[in-house]
Amino acid sequence: MDTVKTDSLSLFSRLASNEPVVVLDVRREPAFQEDGRMLMRALRPSGDLVQFARNHAAGRDIVVYCVKGHEVGSDSAAALRQAGFEARYLEGGIDAWKAAGLPTFAARSQWKVPGGSRWITREHPKIDRVACPWLVLRFLDPLATFDYVPTAEVFEQAKAREAIPYDIPGAELTHRGERCSFDALIEDFALHDPALDALATIVRGADTGRHDLAPECAGLAAASLGLSRQHPDDHDMLAHALPVYDALYAECRARLSGEQEVHRWNP
Repeated sequence: MDTVKTDSLSLFSRLASNEPVVVLDVRREPAFQEDGRMLMRALRPSGDLVQFARNHAAGRDIVVYCVKGHEVGSDSAAALRQAGFEARYLEGGIDAWKAAGLPTFAARSQWKVPGGSRWITREHPKIDRVACPWLVLRFLDPLATFDYVPTAEVFEQAKAREAIPYDIPGAELTHRGERCSFDALIEDFALHDPALDALATIVRGADTGRHDLAPECAGLAAASLGLSRQHPDDHDMLAHALPVYDALYAECRARLSGEQEVHRWNP
């Protein structure tokens, strides 16, 4: 691997596998404002780049990107390497990432996405209220935090904590007709990823009792109920359930690339 730069497909593979790599958007402000889209799981540094990395990327690899992978990206990576970080820049920048058809999202500064957004919903999560945090952490904002409170307190606590309410009637991000809150996140952040769409169908079917939508729906529902019984603390439940969605997303990606594995052993 080049010690100075990395390519889009290699970076996407690392992010999709949930490797501890930090992605930093170092485009100049006019270029960022003109586009408004970011790589999955990217952060936009505020203030001094090196200090931002010390605050949020200590001990982890860093990949920076600019528009086309020229001086802005390479100079930023060089500054980080000089400060002691394992840093590379994205070859071809965000333009190359987009050309490869890889996931980007529309940043929403009013929600602090990305950059440390706070989310709140009803307590005792099972499916949608776990799938949504997975989507936020893996694609939108790796610095996000999540709160679970009694249903009657969600909007009051959302205001007090400056948090984004979700998956509750009356919230901007909630069920829309037959589509669940996971679908609403994909729509509102304009995420375009076939594997994510396939996972959304599984989540929707499991969350709404439509197990006919995909073969995995019933399994996800059963696993979610079992995890909830094993882990009555909501944040503990979330931590143990996130790998389930990592695995489902990996399988959706594999199937879409033609890597179908079928077990039919009949002793």
